[in-house]
Amino acid sequence: MKAAVCYEFGKPLVIEDLTLDPPQAGEVKVKVAACAICHSDVHLVRGEWQGWSSNPPVVAGHEGAGMVLEVGPGVAHVKPGDTVVVSLLRSCGRCFYCAIGEPFMCEGKFALAKEKRIHKRTGEPINQGISTGGFAEQAVVDQSQVVPLPADMALDRACLLACGVITGFGAAVNTVQIKPGQSVVIIGVGGVGLNSVQGARLSGAYPIMAVDVLDNKLEAARTFGATHTLNAKQADVVAEVRGLTGGRGADYSFVTVGNPAAITQSLDFVRRNGTVVAVGMPSTGATASIVMGDLVYNGQRVIGSCVGSTRLSVDVPRLVALYQSGHLKLDELITHRYPLERINDAIESMERGEALRNVIIF
Repeated sequence: MKAAVCYEFGKPLVIEDLTLDPPQAGEVKVKVAACAICHSDVHLVRGEWQGWSSNPPVVAGHEGAGMVLEVGPGVAHVKPGDTVVVSLLRSCGRCFYCAIGEPFMCEGKFALAKEKRIHKRTGEPINQGISTGGFAEQAVVDQSQVVPLPADMALDRACLLACGVITGFGAAVNTVQIKPGQSVVIIGVGGVGLNSVQGARLSGAYPIMAVDVLDNKLEAARTFGATHTLNAKQADVVAEVRGLTGGRGADYSFVTVGNPAAITQSLDFVRRNGTVVAVGMPSTGATASIVMGDLVYNGQRVIGSCVGSTRLSVDVPRLVALYQSGHLKLDELITHRYPLERINDAIESMERGEALRNVIIF
């Protein structure tokens, strides 16, 4: 199979023919049809993360969709020929977190966390980045990472449900469960932030204030449901947010960029007893500065949202239904489609801020 391999952080990915082992017990082999590029993949190939089997040589990509080719022993919920979303989220179904309905926090043990299924033609192992290895024509993943799709669901749209949509949408709908009439600020309206906008809109929030430094992304935010847009380079965002919320500040601020300074600043956007939700993943070891006395006195909260508190088997079918009924936008998230051979162009386009989501098509 062809795959895009990171051999050295910060260098272009190399398109290479690799071998992929058959799926073992509880695993699924998928023929990848489409894999979107998430900022987390860029963090990985630029060397800004450690862990998650991220050391070179590594195949990144974790926002995929495709067709099941083969299943290992014990797999019952999908079969060869099924089309599926392929996500980074693994869940064992038995650990403490799975048992209490929080599979996105699963602490189970998986063979794929230690064993290598991807190899060079000469036999050397290749790491599977972010638990998936989706920048390849095929991938072997745990059965919990795949969710069956309706036969008529377009796979270039479906792949967006593997991470970006569930992370942004889920932060609003699952993690904090916005109530109608509550006010929200979304910091950063790229691929994840626009889905926080969608989640806020479908939850009945008002106002929905989108903040970014790029006018093209703010324009997109209006399309996705933002009621107000603020360019952080041109506006006094704190004054604008307070002016739109009776002088108090918003109920929630969603920080969808991995920028520690945005966490600190967001405390000025939310009201007393308001909540800052950290959604975007920062570089490894990043820290945010918080004045503890103000935090305590104002009763504010800073919480994390891990992949939108998503339960794949529940949330993906719901999102598919919302899309097919016209209530969820997916088509509009895709800026460009690229063949695998142009993956470096796709990554660079994202880094320049030109894309909401670029999708690799196989």
